Amino acid sequence: MALLARFQRYVAENGLFTHDDRLLLTVSGGVDSMVMLSLCVASGYRVGVAHCNFGLRGAESDEDEVLVAETAARLGVPCYNRRFDTAAEMERTGESMEMAARRLRYAWFGELCTAEGYAAIAVAHHADDSVETFFINLLRGTGLRGLTGISMQAGRIVRPLTFATRKEILEYAVANRIPYREDSSNRSTKYLRNKIRLGLIPRIREINPRFTSLMQRNIARLAEAQEFIAQAIELVRERAVERTGDTDRIRPERIDPRFPRRFVLYELLSSAYGFKGDVIDALCRALDEGASGRRFYARDRVACTDRGTVVVSPIADDDPCEVSVPEGALRAYGGNSVLHFETRSIDLVETFGVPPHRAQLDAALLRWPLTLRRWREGDWFVPFGMTGRKKVSDFLIDEKVSLPEKQRQFVLLSGDEIVWVVGRRIDDRYRLTDRTDEVLCITREIL
Repeated sequence: MALLARFQRYVAENGLFTHDDRLLLTVSGGVDSMVMLSLCVASGYRVGVAHCNFGLRGAESDEDEVLVAETAARLGVPCYNRRFDTAAEMERTGESMEMAARRLRYAWFGELCTAEGYAAIAVAHHADDSVETFFINLLRGTGLRGLTGISMQAGRIVRPLTFATRKEILEYAVANRIPYREDSSNRSTKYLRNKIRLGLIPRIREINPRFTSLMQRNIARLAEAQEFIAQAIELVRERAVERTGDTDRIRPERIDPRFPRRFVLYELLSSAYGFKGDVIDALCRALDEGASGRRFYARDRVACTDRGTVVVSPIADDDPCEVSVPEGALRAYGGNSVLHFETRSIDLVETFGVPPHRAQLDAALLRWPLTLRRWREGDWFVPFGMTGRKKVSDFLIDEKVSLPEKQRQFVLLSGDEIVWVVGRRIDDRYRLTDRTDEVLCITREIL
């Protein structure tokens, strides 16, 4: 069956949108989104085009913008363009390029939908993207939910090309003379997705040429299994979770002993409250040890072990959110951020000038475990480049940090000494010098 007919059937069978809906298409200028635009127009859907210029590839980004605008004009559909200073946003927030760009574009798409009356936002992810996401999550460590690929619909986000492969989309573009542009960054192995796309998957295809269709079926089965688990977990939740106001108490003894307790707790804590896998692992160890009073943090929830139960509640404004970071830890969570830790030889440090969301510390000077917590009155440190002490409160005032940001500010300590006002400045006493051999590199990522 031709791609156009398959597209129309896929949209209709899954109820993604109708001819009465106004549909906002996110079009980058690449082959996937340009084909999506062509398919939607050929099918008679009422569409508008949204294009983001993130300004990260110089003239390439501008040429993408021109192609999208000219194509939309030729097809007679509305076109909206927004230019973002992505690099400045990354510097301000400490986010990775991917996270900053994603947050900026989806916030704008939402604004467009409200202002212009669009019912859904269409994104051109396809079957190969879903397979790549499976491997990305597998390599990063994930629960079953992370192995279900990219969903065809999430809220008002729809993905009407997830039935098609990259090869089918490209063949359609060539056959129908659809103009598109190739993003040069897609050829770079700097990014994990590209390493999987350009390195891993071609090797697997040598073993099984039908790998993509096989993985589509596997991912579909995993998605069905996850849906079944989600329904089962809700039944467990009704029996094992007691709610009082905005506080939940999980009673593990009420979980059927035939069920894998750790897995059930993972599903309960991750799906409803946003706890991460390694945090849940540590919580389960505390339960196994019979420890009470241990506290574990998600973005906006704290879980506390209490006599064999787990009490989950919103994080209070005066909660220090203090967590211990053992030597060798790969990450630690604090508020709306995660810190990634890596120790490397000074010879492998590429640059000594790093942005504020990264810290490079002399590992030999650190006393483990480190402590991550909210800053508090009376805290002080020696800001990098200075010789005298400075109160953290005064430092934040000088940095013109807003009150909401102050409330979210964390510090990292070695013993009783602050080594990093997270995302802002390291302590000068822990800087790299000509005597440094090992470096603790820390990267802050906004969740």
